[in-house]
Amino acid sequence: MSDRLGLLIILSSPSGAGKSTLAGKLRNWDASLQFSVSATTRAPRPSEKEAQDYYFTSQEQFRTWVKGGEMLEHARVFGNYYGSPRAPVQKAIDNGRDVLFDVDWQGAQQISNSTLKQHVLSIFILPPSIEELKRRLISRGQDSAETIEARMSESWDEISHWDSYDYVLVNDDLVETEARLKSIITAERFRRSQQPRLLEHVRKLQSEFEELS
Repeated sequence: MSDRLGLLIILSSPSGAGKSTLAGKLRNWDASLQFSVSATTRAPRPSEKEAQDYYFTSQEQFRTWVKGGEMLEHARVFGNYYGSPRAPVQKAIDNGRDVLFDVDWQGAQQISNSTLKQHVLSIFILPPSIEELKRRLISRGQDSAETIEARMSESWDEISHWDSYDYVLVNDDLVETEARLKSIITAERFRRSQQPRLLEHVRKLQSEFEELS
């Protein structure tokens, strides 16, 4: 067993608040941190690889996993199921590796109520203003005007759940937000419940103390 257990780190935000950028910076900061790989019932695309991009499975198998409590969170999108398998996350946690989840508030809520809830660290990223949020979406140059408007319409639904998270950061300066995010993770890694060998160490100290008496 590792000296510490891994964290299940949830990052959520409205689209354009900087969540994906911050997630990438966390990976550059700590290469041992791994992204959660989702399972899906949709067919793989030509460039996608099993267990790297997704775990591809049938709807019947997916429903069996859900029924058996093997999915930390799941949703149905455009007729296909998507979700986060529990087993690989449990393995990473037991080996002291943190797992990063990029999910919306509904996924975060499911994970926070799962069998691994004691390892959850949830962080919500807020934009400095709605105007800035829209500016960032436009400046990315990835979406049509219609898609941007749809994302903006959905943003308040996501923002309205900010108070269900452990930590909330306003991303008004990317460098400062990155530093704060790293500080939170560094501290939470030493949460007492994340250090399974502490009790053994304290008992050892007690024995040593008694030998001095």
